[in-house]
Amino acid sequence: MIYFLNSVFGQAWLLLLESSVYILFGLLISGLLRVFLSPSSVARHFSKGRFRSVIKAALLGIPMPLCSCGVLPAAVALKKQGANKGATTAFLISTPESGVDSIAITYALLDPVMTVARPVAAFATATAAGIAENLISYRKGADSVAPDLSCPVDACCDGQDCSPDEHQRHHTFAQKIMAGFRFAFTEVWADMAGWFLLGLILAGLITAMIPDHLMTRYLGGGLSSMLLMLAVGIPLYICATASTPIAAALILKGVSPGAALVFLMAGPATNITSLTVLLGTIGKRSTAVYLATIAFSSVLFGLALDQAYGYFGISARAVVGQAAEFIPSWAQWGGGLIILALSVEPIWRVLRSWFGLRKSVVGTIPVKGDLSAPVGDEISCTGHT
Repeated sequence: MIYFLNSVFGQAWLLLLESSVYILFGLLISGLLRVFLSPSSVARHFSKGRFRSVIKAALLGIPMPLCSCGVLPAAVALKKQGANKGATTAFLISTPESGVDSIAITYALLDPVMTVARPVAAFATATAAGIAENLISYRKGADSVAPDLSCPVDACCDGQDCSPDEHQRHHTFAQKIMAGFRFAFTEVWADMAGWFLLGLILAGLITAMIPDHLMTRYLGGGLSSMLLMLAVGIPLYICATASTPIAAALILKGVSPGAALVFLMAGPATNITSLTVLLGTIGKRSTAVYLATIAFSSVLFGLALDQAYGYFGISARAVVGQAAEFIPSWAQWGGGLIILALSVEPIWRVLRSWFGLRKSVVGTIPVKGDLSAPVGDEISCTGHT
């Protein structure tokens, strides 16, 4: 038993070391995006045009560090500010499937091919779903709502009662940078810390428990592998960053890169809770378009990715994690210890909340970004706006 636990946590620790520097880099970029590119400030671009608005929304979603829980309130805000259904649908798909944090960790734990394929597939899927939705339900000239232009640093003004020049002088560049860092290392990481660490442990379990031949037999490639991984990924609660170490462990066990891509696309973009919220937010038809496009596109891109690896003669198992070799061991250890230090408070808060809920016998529904959301509470990710 001790040997088994050592194996599980040993593998989890190695994955953490390999990804730590890239995670910190992704968090820094996410903080800067929050300060210098707020989704609410560009919402006005998402109301006009059947195609242009969708492409803009899909592109905006690619770097945003939001999971399928965190993206819901942001998408609702976009819709209330005048974004059409197609743009809202595109944002809902591209955002949780990608993000600067997950792109960075994909490069660290997988390989450059998957690092490119993941955001490309997310953008294509989001664009296809958004355009399909707009072709069905687009209303030209629909009324739009004035976007929220409030200061993203500390909401010191609403951005409307002061001139743009005056607004820019409210905070120095250094203050904006510090505000972005605080956002990244407190709110963003607090939302994903529990799920990421859980993903590392699951990856360790997969490595220690599941025989290689079993994975190769059922998930080694082909349409059946894609459909099986799709069935696993759609109802699963997992964010893009947490899904990456699991995908790396699966590939090392013999899962085809295409099947792993299906998991990376379907898992973060869908789960039972988010789908029920979408039914009330964008309607039954739009939710059906959303789910069908993700399912079809993830399988299609999975099959295409396997063909690409085969055509270029690339072994996914051989190149997994090679990017981490360029990071010196002292930097990996330093990054890993920083990640653990940053995780203490959010993990303790979750455990304390769970303990309190058990005492009061209140049920919980685990949702991405908030492992302790009580039943009946509004689903939101307070760290993401």
